[in-house]
Amino acid sequence: MVRIESEVASGMNGSRAKARRLLADPDVTTVVVEHKDRLGRTSVELVEAALSATGRRLVVLDDGEVEEDLARDMVEVLTSFCARLYGHRSAKDRVRRALEAAAGDG
Repeated sequence: MVRIESEVASGMNGSRAKARRLLADPDVTTVVVEHKDRLGRTSVELVEAALSATGRRLVVLDDGEVEEDLARDMVEVLTSFCARLYGHRSAKDRVRRALEAAAGDG
């Protein structure tokens, strides 16, 4: 039996319903993707190891990297780090203001 799933979503998005269903289905013995980054931008090796541990496998049809893909990956990683950094700063500022407000009440 062959089952084909097609999903338009970012490789950075971990909550892709079709991909999650496909990977969770023990009847799926081989997952075939055109490019590795279509399955995920990072940690595809972990997915491959998990599939392998359950007797399944991942087949990547085009394992070559394209310069544009690498540049896009770098931008996405930097964007993620910046968002995390600014989120931490914002949280620290909120904690500082809450502590100052609490100290002013006592």
